[in-house]
Amino acid sequence: MAQLIVADKDKCNLSYTCVRVCPSKAIKIANRHAQILPDRCIGCGHCVAMCAQEAISYRDEQTIALELLRSKQKVAAICDPAISGEFNDVSDYRKFVAMIRALGFDLVTDMSFAVDLVAYRYKDLVDNFQGKHFISSKCPATVKYIERHEPDLVENLATIVPPYIAMSKLVHKRYGQDTKIIYISACTAAKDDTRRFHGTDGAIDVVLTFLELRKLFKKERITENTVEYSEFDPPLGRKGGLFPISHGLFQAVDINQGLLEGNILITEGRTNFLQSIKEFKEEKEMNQHLDLFYCKGCIMGPGMSPGGKKFTRRSQVIDYVDKRMKAIDVYQWRLDIEEFKSLDLTRSFKQVDLRLLQPKEEEIDKVLVEMGKGKREDQLGCGACGYPTCREFAVAHLQGLTNYEQCYTYSINSLRSYVNKLNASKEKYKQSQDALMKSEEKARNEEKAAREAAETTTAMLNKLRAGVVMVDTNLKVVEANRRFIEMLGDDARDIAELIPGLKGAELTKLIDFHKVFTTVLQSGQDVLDRDVTYGNSILNVSVFTIKKNEVVGGIIRDLVTPEVRKEEVIKRARDVIKENLQTVQQIAFLLGESASKTEKTLNSIIEAQQLGEANESGK
Repeated sequence: MAQLIVADKDKCNLSYTCVRVCPSKAIKIANRHAQILPDRCIGCGHCVAMCAQEAISYRDEQTIALELLRSKQKVAAICDPAISGEFNDVSDYRKFVAMIRALGFDLVTDMSFAVDLVAYRYKDLVDNFQGKHFISSKCPATVKYIERHEPDLVENLATIVPPYIAMSKLVHKRYGQDTKIIYISACTAAKDDTRRFHGTDGAIDVVLTFLELRKLFKKERITENTVEYSEFDPPLGRKGGLFPISHGLFQAVDINQGLLEGNILITEGRTNFLQSIKEFKEEKEMNQHLDLFYCKGCIMGPGMSPGGKKFTRRSQVIDYVDKRMKAIDVYQWRLDIEEFKSLDLTRSFKQVDLRLLQPKEEEIDKVLVEMGKGKREDQLGCGACGYPTCREFAVAHLQGLTNYEQCYTYSINSLRSYVNKLNASKEKYKQSQDALMKSEEKARNEEKAAREAAETTTAMLNKLRAGVVMVDTNLKVVEANRRFIEMLGDDARDIAELIPGLKGAELTKLIDFHKVFTTVLQSGQDVLDRDVTYGNSILNVSVFTIKKNEVVGGIIRDLVTPEVRKEEVIKRARDVIKENLQTVQQIAFLLGESASKTEKTLNSIIEAQQLGEANESGK
């Protein structure tokens, strides 16, 4: 069967309310949502009632109940007396009895009689006290808590079945062992507790809460206006109807609970429940029996409609019992008590020790330091984590039930630290962004300068009368001026119109003396003033390194053109002067001023040549 209490991770908002109210440390926070630990859970349902997000729910048995009711088997309902505190919107109890019958029940019984029967067994324990104080076992959440979390007290549990099991036994005895039982209650813990008695004459097949019962009425469209009055099937109880409120069980058999005469401590609610068990275990002077409700009476159980008022419900239960007491046939009640007093109402318990190991003090102190609560004044305990003190939180952490993020102050400090780191990162990001903007601006300026320089260089190259070309290591043109393109002819000019400067063109397909460029690329040694034949022209080629083994440039002059030819004559005449200057100087040493005259004569020849060129160009 499905787990009794479950949590919906999508609805959980980590309020830790469930952790705060759980008496058995059966809830841990993992993967950012509450998780129920079924082995530790006692089924009290307090977490269900307290979760405002409705992220925790108990096992719904409506479908199983409907299947049973629609079968051909005889089905009896056992109604917890708290039903009178639930259906305050129904005018007469006989109406909700009829509404229950309308769902398909063959029998509708009131558990009050079983309470009367069980109360006599408790009276026997009180009257025949043998020195061992008992803890009542009527509340299934109490029983399960002691079995699992206070196993040393199991032998103090009264070995008496809860009233709903007693009622199941007598229904089976009177109406047949084949009768199926559906218990209608305010208690969620009963859903699992009844499973202990499967296979016995006290078996209960389904447990419905009052909330589930209301949903069935709505689903089947049953209201008090659709039914007539109906009475509970016998046997009928008397004061047992007071069971859902404190003192109700023992008032059923008039056990005196005066402060001086009584020896039974009757208490209710989570805080009193835990404290009374603790003192019962530790305080030898207590000398009292315990009658415990985990809830604030069954009238405030998790199976009741939310928002109900305790004392209003208490008043409704008392009024209901008072009316029934006036109408009941006391003689018949006594006959019924006599008939069923021989029923075996004994039970046993399971001692399952789920107590968690208590960590060492130094381990607890270490956790507190890691949480930033090393000082006593920092361990006040706000309770936001779900634990009453920081120390208890640290213990739960060492037991694997909590994580540091549950601690409010730890989370705040971590958040502050994160915010500080975030601010520091933000400042670094801003600085990086400013630096990046400056870098981008610088890059744009450099790009602009480079573009302008490139344009200037291209313009300058195009002004030169010599052809200029630059190539990369693959002999692809990086840049070429207009003069170089003109030297290559019409095909190159056509290409240049599509690809300015022949950029990317393969030099090997443009000229046949490309090996000169290859030589310079490989050797890194410049080749200057090499004359080569190209078509009908003689070209003077100089190739030099721009970036070693990667980029070289070439200056190419057509020696056939007049201007180049004249420049070349002058240049080579100067080379003659330079090459023969040493010889002239030696002759001058012998001939005195003859050398200088010779130089003047040669210079006059050059000047005459240049003057002639100027006159020709003037024409």
